[in-house]
Amino acid sequence: MEQQNPRLVLERLARERGDDYTALSRLIGRNSAYIQQFIKRGTPRRLAEEDRRVLAEYFGVDERILGAPVDRKNPSVGGMTGGNMVAVSQYAVNASAGPGALAGEEEELSRIAFPERWLRRLAGGDPAKLSIITVSGDSMEPTLSDGDEILVSGEDGADRLRDGIYVLRVDNALMVKRIAMNPASRRFTIKSDNDGYPDWPDCDLDTLEVIGRVVWAGRRLA
Repeated sequence: MEQQNPRLVLERLARERGDDYTALSRLIGRNSAYIQQFIKRGTPRRLAEEDRRVLAEYFGVDERILGAPVDRKNPSVGGMTGGNMVAVSQYAVNASAGPGALAGEEEELSRIAFPERWLRRLAGGDPAKLSIITVSGDSMEPTLSDGDEILVSGEDGADRLRDGIYVLRVDNALMVKRIAMNPASRRFTIKSDNDGYPDWPDCDLDTLEVIGRVVWAGRRLA
C-alpha cells in the first residue's frame, strides 16, 4: 500500500463526514485543539497508536492511511466488515439550546452505522439505547452550536444523573443543558454554557424528564 500523508487524509475524512476537529479530539480523549494542531501545525509528528486505531475504526478506513506501518495488518477494517456495526437512529427532532423546542412525534430520519466497539468505548452500555438529534439555538455555545448533531445515551438517564450535558423534556419542550448536581441534596442546577443565559438553580428531578446524556457531538466545518 502506498503511504499517504496522514494529516491530509485525516483532514479530508473530517471534511467529508462533517466532523470538526474539537469533536475528533474529544473522541480520542485529547484536549480540544489536539487534532487541529496535528493537521495544521504538525504537532505531534505522528498519531499515537491507540489514537490512530480509534480514528481508523470511527471512519471505517485502513489504519495504514493514518500512519500505521505499511506492513501492519489492519484489525479495524477487518473487524468492521462482519457484523460489528450498529445502526443508530437519527430523529427529526431538535433539542433546543435556547427557549425550548416543542417535542412532537419523533420521526426517524435515517439510521447511521457506527462500529459497535467504538460506541461501547464512547458511551458504555447498550448501543441500541443511543440516538442522534440536532441542537437548536446558542445557549450552549461554545460547547454546542446550532445545527450540531449530538449522540444521546438513553440508558444514561435520571437514575444515573450526575454532572454533565443532558437532553431534558420540560413541559413537552426538549432542551439540551448542563447539569450540576448537589451531591448532598440530590437537587441540581440547570446551566447554559453561554453566559448570556440564566441558570435554573435548585431544581427537583420530579419536575422534568431526563431523556439521556450527551456523549458525543459533531458539526459541519465552515
